[in-house]
Amino acid sequence: MTLAYLLRRLGAIAIVLAIVTLAVFSITMVLPGNAALMILGEHATADSLAAMERQLGLDRPVWVQYGAWVWGVLHGDFGMSLRLSLPVAQVVGDAFWNSAWLALIALAGVTIIAIPLGVLAALKRGSAWDLGIGLLSYVGTAMPEFVTATLLLILLASPEWPLFPAGGFVAPSESLAGFLRHVTLPAATLGLILMAHISRQVRSEMSEVLASDHVRAARLKGLRARRVIWRHALPNAMAPAVAVISLDIGYLLGGIIVVEEIFAWPGMGRTLIYALQNRDLPVIQAITLTLAVVYALSNLLSDIVIAWLDPRVRHA
Repeated sequence: MTLAYLLRRLGAIAIVLAIVTLAVFSITMVLPGNAALMILGEHATADSLAAMERQLGLDRPVWVQYGAWVWGVLHGDFGMSLRLSLPVAQVVGDAFWNSAWLALIALAGVTIIAIPLGVLAALKRGSAWDLGIGLLSYVGTAMPEFVTATLLLILLASPEWPLFPAGGFVAPSESLAGFLRHVTLPAATLGLILMAHISRQVRSEMSEVLASDHVRAARLKGLRARRVIWRHALPNAMAPAVAVISLDIGYLLGGIIVVEEIFAWPGMGRTLIYALQNRDLPVIQAITLTLAVVYALSNLLSDIVIAWLDPRVRHA
């Protein structure tokens, strides 16, 4: 990967984010209802509504509102929450870190478990191991988050078998053990589906690499099987898997919204639902833009990791 390639990718991300800001602002502008009316209530007078619209800047032309919003975002000012009367950066910031903890734990667990399962299925291709891992993958892929979450709650958080709490949140700074107990079920719900995707991808790529000429040549040279797998096969099989993981981050961000609502996890998904219900436009805009930034940066990171794993990309 050259510096020019990296700069081109950063430029593409900047263009994508510019388009996202325009799309997010346009969508929030066409949402039904009036933000001033939502704040003051249906019995508000025309004068009070007009005063509130002036206070919120809603009486200005749309392009002026868009320019002011983008200018504020570039300076870290997302405005004030219309419902909570708090800075949006504070509201979204707290929720962002709660969601980030959940997503990182789910992704780390998936990576640690799914990659070895995919490798094992490829090495034991056609065996009972391969069949069992494949069956689990299909089951994991077929079940949506709310079904997986319900099953986990019944099995592990029922009144008769309360191994984990059914919902809620404890900050790591307050109690690490309490945090881990509360994060286990939401992270497992998110991870089971991603695990199915990634393990199947690793199995497919690993099977193809193990049948390639350079792996056969390494075996004919008398290299030990462990060295052939770890040095010659796995790095080549991992590059496509990393691309799938980066794409699954988009799925992870979407799944978080459902999972956080089920488990009462105070993250961005739950905050977004609250903001949509109350037409809190600044919060909706900030969360949507934050999700887009996270997705764009995760794709950039995957490009860097793929270049590190695959010399053909590194020297392109």
